[in-house]
Amino acid sequence: MEGTGEPAAGIEFGIYLPQVAMSFEQVLDRALECERLGFDALWLYDHLYSPGQPDKPSLEAWTLATALLARTSRLRVGQLVLCNNFRHPALLAKMAATLDVISGGRLELGLGSGSVAEEHHQAGIAWGPARERGERLGESLEIITRMFTGSVTTWQGQHYRVRDLPSLPPPVQQPGPPIHIGGAGPKFTLPLVARYADVWNVPTYALDRIAELSSALDAECERIGRDPASIRRSVEAVLAVAPPGRLEDALALARRRYGWPGFGLEAGGFAGPPARVGDRIAELAEAGFSSFVFFTHDRASTETLELFASEVMPRFRP
Repeated sequence: MEGTGEPAAGIEFGIYLPQVAMSFEQVLDRALECERLGFDALWLYDHLYSPGQPDKPSLEAWTLATALLARTSRLRVGQLVLCNNFRHPALLAKMAATLDVISGGRLELGLGSGSVAEEHHQAGIAWGPARERGERLGESLEIITRMFTGSVTTWQGQHYRVRDLPSLPPPVQQPGPPIHIGGAGPKFTLPLVARYADVWNVPTYALDRIAELSSALDAECERIGRDPASIRRSVEAVLAVAPPGRLEDALALARRRYGWPGFGLEAGGFAGPPARVGDRIAELAEAGFSSFVFFTHDRASTETLELFASEVMPRFRP
């Protein structure tokens, strides 16, 4: 497969497609549409089943990403975010390096501490309090980033340890696939972002605090001596875009699916005709955000993807 090995320069646009109640063929069709239309990335979720919808089929995130990367040639694929508790970091580093090689350097690596306690309890997977999960995530990131260099790794923490572990071949992308850490927690998440992330993702539930959180990340970077500009800034948000004559229907569907506060439909500001959506993107780009990950009101229909690609995307592409 042919890959660029690097994300597109400047503003990036991705589509977040929770794979609940979708066949592989349906997800693949949307991935191919995203690639055809010039979107940079497709994003999946990482759950054992769709939270709140255990009766709906849901394909496993890593297997699905592998299949999509095998059937595309330019599109980048990742998960927002992988659950750290599901895979030992040594195994995950090996999986990520392998998939990056196979895809020609098109893997995006999102990683988080876990968000749904019940699926852990049901599967017998360790959960633990937020502090412990944050510690485990930090140790995983340390092991993964060390293994991405391709050198033999020895490291020991409180929760994980590896000894004389070889890791070849290294990933195509160096120093590794871009690491995305999403979240807004000042105690556990933002310090990990400052230390390990290539990309910080502001999730939907924190879209009303973007300026405050961005300043907090700047301060944390300065505290440890990292240039805040070295971390790309990303938002995950609901997108309800439609031409004026169909806008009310699009907004009604968005409110029905994503109307409660945790989805940040109103706070995100990406609801309206193409020009208004473009203005909101420009506003955040001016504030330093360069990556936008959208899940659309209609689950990435071709009509909506084409509208965004033809009337919003060109405003931000040379």
